[in-house]
Amino acid sequence: MAYLLLYVDDIILTASSTKILRHFITAMSREFAMTDLGRLHHFLGIEVAYTRDGMFLNQHQYASDILHRANMDNCKPSLTPADTNSKLSADIGDLLPDGTLYRSLAGALQYLTITRPDIAYAVQQVCLFMHAPREPHFNYLKRILRYLKGTSDHGLHLSPSKSVKLTAYSDADWGGCPDSRRSTSGYCVFLGDNLISWSSKRQPTISRSSAEAEYRGVANTAAELTWLRNLLLELHVPITQASIIYCDNISATYLSQNPVQHQRTKHVEIDIHFVREKVRLGSIRVLHVPADYQYADIFTKGLPKHLFYRFKDSLCIRPATALTAGDY
Repeated sequence: MAYLLLYVDDIILTASSTKILRHFITAMSREFAMTDLGRLHHFLGIEVAYTRDGMFLNQHQYASDILHRANMDNCKPSLTPADTNSKLSADIGDLLPDGTLYRSLAGALQYLTITRPDIAYAVQQVCLFMHAPREPHFNYLKRILRYLKGTSDHGLHLSPSKSVKLTAYSDADWGGCPDSRRSTSGYCVFLGDNLISWSSKRQPTISRSSAEAEYRGVANTAAELTWLRNLLLELHVPITQASIIYCDNISATYLSQNPVQHQRTKHVEIDIHFVREKVRLGSIRVLHVPADYQYADIFTKGLPKHLFYRFKDSLCIRPATALTAGDY
Protein backbone atom coordinates (compact mmCIF):
# COMPACT_ATOMS: atom_id res chain seq x y z
CA MET A 1 0.00 0.00 0.00
CA ALA A 2 1.27 3.47 -0.90
CA TYR A 3 -0.25 6.87 -0.16
CA LEU A 4 0.39 10.16 -1.96
CA LEU A 5 -0.58 13.55 -0.57
CA LEU A 6 -0.42 16.27 -3.23
CA TYR A 7 -0.79 20.04 -2.93
CA VAL A 8 0.05 21.83 -6.22
CA ASP A 9 3.71 20.73 -6.65
CA ASP A 10 4.44 19.62 -3.08
CA ILE A 11 4.13 15.88 -2.45
CA ILE A 12 4.32 13.62 0.58
CA LEU A 13 4.81 9.92 -0.15
CA THR A 14 4.62 7.02 2.26
CA ALA A 15 4.18 3.28 1.86
CA SER A 16 3.81 0.08 3.81
CA SER A 17 7.44 -0.87 3.09
CA THR A 18 10.64 0.84 2.01
CA LYS A 19 10.83 -1.33 -1.12
CA ILE A 20 7.40 -0.23 -2.32
CA LEU A 21 8.23 3.39 -1.50
CA ARG A 22 11.46 3.27 -3.55
CA HIS A 23 9.65 1.61 -6.45
CA PHE A 24 6.88 4.22 -6.37
CA ILE A 25 9.33 7.16 -6.30
CA THR A 26 11.25 5.68 -9.24
CA ALA A 27 8.05 5.21 -11.24
CA MET A 28 6.92 8.76 -10.53
CA SER A 29 10.33 10.18 -11.44
CA ARG A 30 10.08 8.64 -14.90
CA GLU A 31 6.94 10.65 -15.59
CA PHE A 32 7.60 13.91 -13.72
CA ALA A 33 10.58 16.07 -12.84
CA MET A 34 10.90 15.39 -9.11
CA THR A 35 13.38 15.97 -6.33
CA ASP A 36 13.52 13.47 -3.47
CA LEU A 37 14.13 15.49 -0.30
CA GLY A 38 14.33 12.42 1.91
CA ARG A 39 12.51 12.10 5.19
CA LEU A 40 9.72 14.59 5.76
CA HIS A 41 10.87 17.69 7.64
CA HIS A 42 8.86 20.55 6.17
CA PHE A 43 5.58 20.79 4.26
CA LEU A 44 3.65 23.98 3.41
CA GLY A 45 5.08 25.88 6.37
CA ILE A 46 4.55 22.98 8.78
CA GLU A 47 7.71 21.71 10.44
CA VAL A 48 7.96 18.00 11.26
CA ALA A 49 10.27 16.77 14.02
CA TYR A 50 10.69 13.18 15.15
CA THR A 51 10.50 12.25 18.81
CA ARG A 52 11.14 9.11 20.79
CA ASP A 53 7.45 8.30 20.69
CA GLY A 54 6.08 9.81 17.49
CA MET A 55 6.05 13.02 15.46
CA PHE A 56 5.82 16.67 16.40
CA LEU A 57 4.12 19.13 14.02
CA ASN A 58 4.63 22.82 14.56
CA GLN A 59 4.71 26.19 12.77
CA HIS A 60 7.27 27.94 14.95
CA GLN A 61 8.86 29.98 12.15
CA TYR A 62 5.46 30.89 10.72
CA ALA A 63 4.28 32.11 14.15
CA SER A 64 7.46 34.17 14.52
CA ASP A 65 6.84 35.72 11.10
CA ILE A 66 3.32 36.74 12.15
CA LEU A 67 4.65 38.41 15.29
CA HIS A 68 7.26 40.25 13.25
CA ARG A 69 4.64 41.42 10.75
CA ALA A 70 2.60 42.83 13.64
CA ASN A 71 5.74 44.45 15.12
CA MET A 72 5.20 42.45 18.32
CA ASP A 73 8.48 40.51 18.45
CA ASN A 74 9.18 41.81 21.96
CA CYS A 75 5.65 41.97 23.36
CA LYS A 76 4.71 40.73 26.83
CA PRO A 77 3.36 37.15 26.66
CA SER A 78 -0.23 36.32 27.66
CA LEU A 79 -1.19 33.12 29.47
CA THR A 80 -4.34 32.46 27.41
CA PRO A 81 -5.51 33.58 23.94
CA ALA A 82 -8.91 34.81 25.22
CA ASP A 83 -10.29 35.86 28.58
CA THR A 84 -13.47 34.44 30.11
CA ASN A 85 -15.54 37.63 29.67
CA SER A 86 -14.64 38.67 26.14
CA LYS A 87 -17.67 38.77 23.85
CA LEU A 88 -16.91 40.79 20.76
CA SER A 89 -19.63 42.95 19.23
CA ALA A 90 -19.81 44.30 15.70
CA ASP A 91 -20.84 47.80 16.83
CA ILE A 92 -18.77 48.60 19.92
CA GLY A 93 -15.58 50.65 19.53
CA ASP A 94 -14.12 52.88 16.84
CA LEU A 95 -13.62 51.56 13.33
CA LEU A 96 -10.00 51.04 12.33
CA PRO A 97 -8.94 53.66 9.76
CA ASP A 98 -7.33 50.87 7.71
CA GLY A 99 -8.27 47.24 8.31
CA THR A 100 -5.60 45.80 5.96
CA LEU A 101 -3.19 44.72 8.71
CA TYR A 102 -6.03 43.28 10.78
CA ARG A 103 -7.27 41.16 7.87
CA SER A 104 -3.75 40.05 7.00
CA LEU A 105 -2.98 38.94 10.56
CA ALA A 106 -6.35 37.25 11.05
CA GLY A 107 -5.92 35.29 7.81
CA ALA A 108 -2.40 34.26 8.82
CA LEU A 109 -3.67 33.09 12.21
CA GLN A 110 -6.27 30.94 10.47
CA TYR A 111 -3.50 28.95 8.79
CA LEU A 112 -1.67 28.66 12.10
CA THR A 113 -4.61 26.73 13.59
CA ILE A 114 -3.52 23.73 11.46
CA THR A 115 -1.13 22.79 14.26
CA ARG A 116 -2.50 25.03 17.03
CA PRO A 117 -6.08 24.02 17.90
CA ASP A 118 -5.67 25.88 21.21
CA ILE A 119 -6.15 29.22 19.40
CA ALA A 120 -8.98 28.03 17.12
CA TYR A 121 -11.78 29.69 19.14
CA ALA A 122 -9.99 33.02 19.55
CA VAL A 123 -9.08 33.12 15.84
CA GLN A 124 -12.65 32.27 14.88
CA GLN A 125 -13.84 35.25 16.91
CA VAL A 126 -11.54 37.80 15.26
CA CYS A 127 -12.31 36.42 11.79
CA LEU A 128 -15.99 37.28 12.25
CA PHE A 129 -15.22 40.99 11.93
CA MET A 130 -12.89 41.15 8.94
CA HIS A 131 -15.40 43.24 6.96
CA ALA A 132 -15.38 46.10 9.49
CA PRO A 133 -12.75 45.63 12.23
CA ARG A 134 -12.82 47.92 15.25
CA GLU A 135 -10.40 48.77 18.05
CA PRO A 136 -11.71 46.09 20.50
CA HIS A 137 -11.34 43.49 17.75
CA PHE A 138 -7.73 44.50 17.14
CA ASN A 139 -7.01 44.40 20.89
CA TYR A 140 -8.45 40.88 20.98
CA LEU A 141 -6.22 39.89 18.07
CA LYS A 142 -3.19 41.36 19.85
CA ARG A 143 -3.94 39.16 22.87
CA ILE A 144 -3.75 36.10 20.60
CA LEU A 145 -0.38 37.32 19.36
CA ARG A 146 0.84 37.86 22.92
CA TYR A 147 -0.22 34.30 23.72
CA LEU A 148 1.75 33.09 20.69
CA LYS A 149 4.78 35.01 21.88
CA GLY A 150 4.99 32.73 24.92
CA THR A 151 4.02 29.53 23.08
CA SER A 152 5.46 29.89 19.57
CA ASP A 153 7.35 26.60 19.97
CA HIS A 154 4.18 24.66 20.80
CA GLY A 155 2.71 22.19 18.34
CA LEU A 156 0.75 19.01 17.83
CA HIS A 157 2.19 15.71 19.02
CA LEU A 158 1.24 12.51 17.19
CA SER A 159 2.18 9.13 18.61
CA PRO A 160 1.85 5.54 17.34
CA SER A 161 -1.40 3.94 18.50
CA LYS A 162 -2.75 0.44 18.10
CA SER A 163 -6.29 1.73 18.40
CA VAL A 164 -8.22 2.96 15.35
CA LYS A 165 -11.23 3.99 17.40
CA LEU A 166 -12.74 7.40 16.56
CA THR A 167 -13.81 9.43 19.60
CA ALA A 168 -15.26 12.93 19.46
CA TYR A 169 -16.24 15.68 21.91
CA SER A 170 -18.95 18.14 20.97
CA ASP A 171 -19.96 21.36 22.72
CA ALA A 172 -21.90 24.57 22.07
CA ASP A 173 -22.03 27.99 23.72
CA TRP A 174 -25.73 28.81 23.58
CA GLY A 175 -26.56 32.33 22.38
CA GLY A 176 -23.00 33.51 22.89
CA CYS A 177 -23.03 36.17 20.17
CA PRO A 178 -24.16 39.50 21.73
CA ASP A 179 -25.40 40.79 18.37
CA SER A 180 -27.24 37.88 16.71
CA ARG A 181 -27.61 35.56 19.76
CA ARG A 182 -26.35 32.72 17.60
CA SER A 183 -24.40 29.94 19.26
CA THR A 184 -20.82 28.82 18.74
CA SER A 185 -20.28 25.09 18.33
CA GLY A 186 -17.03 23.19 18.46
CA TYR A 187 -15.76 19.66 18.29
CA CYS A 188 -12.55 17.66 18.39
CA VAL A 189 -12.01 14.16 17.02
CA PHE A 190 -9.39 11.66 18.16
CA LEU A 191 -8.13 8.65 16.21
CA GLY A 192 -6.86 6.44 18.99
CA ASP A 193 -4.97 8.88 21.23
CA ASN A 194 -4.23 11.43 18.49
CA LEU A 195 -6.17 14.57 17.69
CA ILE A 196 -6.90 14.60 13.94
CA SER A 197 -9.79 17.02 13.43
CA TRP A 198 -11.32 20.03 15.21
CA SER A 199 -13.60 22.96 14.55
CA SER A 200 -14.83 26.18 16.12
CA LYS A 201 -17.68 27.76 14.19
CA ARG A 202 -20.68 30.03 14.72
CA GLN A 203 -23.95 28.23 13.98
CA PRO A 204 -25.88 29.55 10.95
CA THR A 205 -29.24 29.78 12.77
CA ILE A 206 -30.47 30.85 16.20
CA SER A 207 -31.24 28.03 18.64
CA ARG A 208 -34.26 28.36 20.93
CA SER A 209 -32.70 26.36 23.76
CA SER A 210 -29.34 25.11 24.97
CA ALA A 211 -30.41 21.55 24.08
CA GLU A 212 -31.06 22.62 20.48
CA ALA A 213 -27.71 24.41 20.24
CA GLU A 214 -25.90 21.37 21.66
CA TYR A 215 -27.78 19.03 19.35
CA ARG A 216 -26.87 21.04 16.28
CA GLY A 217 -23.27 20.75 17.43
CA VAL A 218 -23.67 16.97 17.76
CA ALA A 219 -25.07 16.84 14.21
CA ASN A 220 -22.02 18.70 12.87
CA THR A 221 -19.75 16.31 14.75
CA ALA A 222 -21.66 13.30 13.40
CA ALA A 223 -21.17 14.61 9.86
CA GLU A 224 -17.42 14.95 10.45
CA LEU A 225 -17.21 11.43 11.89
CA THR A 226 -19.13 10.05 8.92
CA TRP A 227 -16.65 11.68 6.53
CA LEU A 228 -13.65 10.41 8.52
CA ARG A 229 -15.03 6.87 8.63
CA ASN A 230 -15.49 6.93 4.85
CA LEU A 231 -12.00 8.36 4.34
CA LEU A 232 -10.42 5.68 6.52
CA LEU A 233 -12.38 3.03 4.63
CA GLU A 234 -10.91 4.32 1.35
CA LEU A 235 -7.46 4.17 2.98
CA HIS A 236 -8.16 0.51 3.83
CA VAL A 237 -8.46 1.21 7.57
CA PRO A 238 -12.11 0.31 8.18
CA ILE A 239 -13.70 1.31 11.49
CA THR A 240 -15.77 -1.64 12.67
CA GLN A 241 -17.03 -0.28 15.98
CA ALA A 242 -19.27 2.67 16.73
CA SER A 243 -17.65 6.09 17.01
CA ILE A 244 -18.43 7.85 20.28
CA ILE A 245 -19.57 11.48 20.55
CA TYR A 246 -19.32 12.89 24.08
CA CYS A 247 -21.74 15.71 24.86
CA ASP A 248 -22.22 17.45 28.23
CA ASN A 249 -25.91 18.21 27.63
CA ILE A 250 -28.16 15.39 28.84
CA SER A 251 -31.17 16.54 26.79
CA ALA A 252 -29.16 16.47 23.56
CA THR A 253 -27.93 12.99 24.46
CA TYR A 254 -31.50 11.77 24.95
CA LEU A 255 -32.64 13.34 21.68
CA SER A 256 -30.11 11.28 19.75
CA GLN A 257 -31.73 8.05 20.92
CA ASN A 258 -35.39 8.88 21.53
CA PRO A 259 -37.48 8.01 18.44
CA VAL A 260 -40.44 10.09 19.65
CA GLN A 261 -40.80 13.43 17.85
CA HIS A 262 -41.30 16.15 20.47
CA GLN A 263 -43.38 19.27 19.88
CA ARG A 264 -40.47 21.52 20.80
CA THR A 265 -38.02 19.90 18.37
CA LYS A 266 -40.00 19.92 15.12
CA HIS A 267 -37.93 22.77 13.71
CA VAL A 268 -34.69 20.77 14.04
CA GLU A 269 -36.16 17.60 12.62
CA ILE A 270 -33.57 17.08 9.87
CA ASP A 271 -30.59 17.19 12.25
CA ILE A 272 -32.36 14.86 14.67
CA HIS A 273 -33.16 12.31 11.95
CA PHE A 274 -29.58 12.44 10.66
CA VAL A 275 -28.01 11.68 14.05
CA ARG A 276 -30.68 9.15 15.01
CA GLU A 277 -30.13 7.27 11.77
CA LYS A 278 -26.40 7.01 12.48
CA VAL A 279 -27.16 5.84 16.03
CA ARG A 280 -29.70 3.30 14.75
CA LEU A 281 -27.21 1.95 12.18
CA GLY A 282 -24.64 1.51 14.94
CA SER A 283 -21.95 3.74 13.42
CA ILE A 284 -22.26 6.46 16.09
CA ARG A 285 -23.15 6.59 19.79
CA VAL A 286 -23.84 9.76 21.74
CA LEU A 287 -22.87 9.62 25.42
CA HIS A 288 -22.90 12.13 28.25
CA VAL A 289 -19.67 13.49 29.72
CA PRO A 290 -19.30 15.80 32.76
CA ALA A 291 -18.44 19.42 31.92
CA ASP A 292 -15.05 19.05 33.65
CA TYR A 293 -14.03 16.55 30.96
CA GLN A 294 -15.61 18.26 27.97
CA TYR A 295 -12.47 19.02 25.96
CA ALA A 296 -14.49 20.74 23.21
CA ASP A 297 -15.11 23.63 25.64
CA ILE A 298 -11.81 25.08 24.44
CA PHE A 299 -13.42 25.61 21.01
CA THR A 300 -16.55 27.46 22.17
CA LYS A 301 -15.53 30.00 24.83
CA GLY A 302 -12.72 31.62 26.74
CA LEU A 303 -11.68 29.44 29.68
CA PRO A 304 -9.98 30.06 33.05
CA LYS A 305 -6.23 29.48 32.94
CA HIS A 306 -6.22 26.19 34.85
CA LEU A 307 -8.99 24.68 32.73
CA PHE A 308 -7.52 25.98 29.48
CA TYR A 309 -4.14 24.39 30.19
CA ARG A 310 -5.69 21.08 31.24
CA PHE A 311 -7.77 20.84 28.07
CA LYS A 312 -4.87 22.06 25.95
CA ASP A 313 -2.73 19.22 27.27
CA SER A 314 -5.51 16.74 26.52
CA LEU A 315 -5.46 17.90 22.89
CA CYS A 316 -1.82 16.73 22.56
CA ILE A 317 -0.43 20.28 22.27
CA ARG A 318 3.09 20.38 23.69
CA PRO A 319 6.17 22.61 23.67
CA ALA A 320 8.91 21.45 21.32
CA THR A 321 11.59 21.52 24.02
CA ALA A 322 9.76 18.81 25.98
CA LEU A 323 9.48 16.40 23.08
CA THR A 324 11.93 16.68 20.22
CA ALA A 325 14.91 14.36 20.24
CA GLY A 326 16.60 15.28 16.97
CA ASP A 327 16.81 13.23 13.80
CA TYR A 328 17.39 9.53 13.87
